[in-house]
Amino acid sequence: MRIGLIVGIFLLFGALPGFSQTENGDVLIKNGTVMTITHGVLENTDILVEKGTITKIGRNLNVKKDIQIVDASGKYVMPGIIDAHSHIALDAVNEASSPITAEVKMEDVVNPFDVGIYRALAGGVTISHAMHGSANVIGGQNITLKHRYGTFDPAALLMEEAPRTIKFALGENPTRVHGRGKNLQPKTRMGVEAVIRNGFEEAIEYKKKWNKYHNAVAKKSNGVPPPVYSYRLETLADILEGKIIIHCHSYRADEIYMLIKLCREYNIDKIVFSHVNEGFKVAPELAKYTMGASIFSDWWAYKFEVYYSTAFNAAVLTRNGVITSINSDSGEVIRHLYHEAAKSQRYGDLSDEEALALITINPARQLGIDRFVGSIEEGKHGDLVIFDQHPLSIYAVPQMTFIDGIAYFDIEKDKDDQRLKINPNETVEPVYIKEHQHNCMQNVDFYFTNFGRSLFEHRH
Repeated sequence: MRIGLIVGIFLLFGALPGFSQTENGDVLIKNGTVMTITHGVLENTDILVEKGTITKIGRNLNVKKDIQIVDASGKYVMPGIIDAHSHIALDAVNEASSPITAEVKMEDVVNPFDVGIYRALAGGVTISHAMHGSANVIGGQNITLKHRYGTFDPAALLMEEAPRTIKFALGENPTRVHGRGKNLQPKTRMGVEAVIRNGFEEAIEYKKKWNKYHNAVAKKSNGVPPPVYSYRLETLADILEGKIIIHCHSYRADEIYMLIKLCREYNIDKIVFSHVNEGFKVAPELAKYTMGASIFSDWWAYKFEVYYSTAFNAAVLTRNGVITSINSDSGEVIRHLYHEAAKSQRYGDLSDEEALALITINPARQLGIDRFVGSIEEGKHGDLVIFDQHPLSIYAVPQMTFIDGIAYFDIEKDKDDQRLKINPNETVEPVYIKEHQHNCMQNVDFYFTNFGRSLFEHRH
């Protein structure tokens, strides 16, 4: 217990960079090569952030004397990187108890102490979409996080401007977990479609009952009792009414096309497909009927349904007008999203702006937050990254990462203990006990070897 207490004190007072932060979100970044994403590249340009918002972009900007000034001469400045599909900072991922669990929210299990947030900052990532897992056909509600590492309050990580989103999943994951695992629908890919359709129809009937009740109340009729409240069905109804963006785990083109058709049937157009390994086969449909595809750059063949893939996927989708992003789905890859974007040039010959859009403005559009982040423009949030070299270079290393004008990562000034892997979810005691048991066994071996054998021989 003493070791656990020491680690707890370390976490509270030693390892969190934001514990003593008193910054007000004012900073002037001077003389950088500014990659705006939406308005070209600006050489030797200053960016002024005041109270967390970009207020001026230009050369030789004059500011008040007490503002923090960062010299970016010879360096590159780009918008904070956005990961549209992540699971960092979550204490749980899958509520796998039912094929539909739309009533659960990832907001309730955000873990602000996850060192993965800091590591993401070290890779220039300022925002991540913290998602439910893919065990369910209709999973839980996701949450968009700003990586304000150093807070004790999970709510401080939430991006208030972000709309609601929810996780769907097609294919092998829900059929394995529920069909083969529990002998529940869905057992097949067509069963996945049936689960979604049945859920939507149940939500429609649920809303009809509530509308009937509200009409009766308005007419002062006492003969209609209120329906039983269901947050699950309320959430599904909100999807049908366009209040929630669907983010759907998907691989195969036939299933992607199936869900596009189903959504069109219910007049749903707020849908983003994740992973989308065979998206290049249905690129025109994705461009016309969806909010885009958030893909892997070159992950495939880790199970049978993702064998048919290509590293040209990002380029094919982009060239067909699909809003395309590259996601991590990994606590490690999230630090290398600028490398993942660079692969699109290696395979698909995308331009610098097209490649960088895959990790900035495009995921912002898919999350419904592009009015606030995703490009360097006056009026947007001061979420910025400074690189020592061009961000698409394999040799590039992020130097500073700002969120709302506050530096949450500084390669030169951050303390070494901020980089340690401290996971509050894992207790220290079992590790200590295991080591203690190992030491005890060594002592037993030593004792028996040196003393026990002679004692045994003496007694017998």
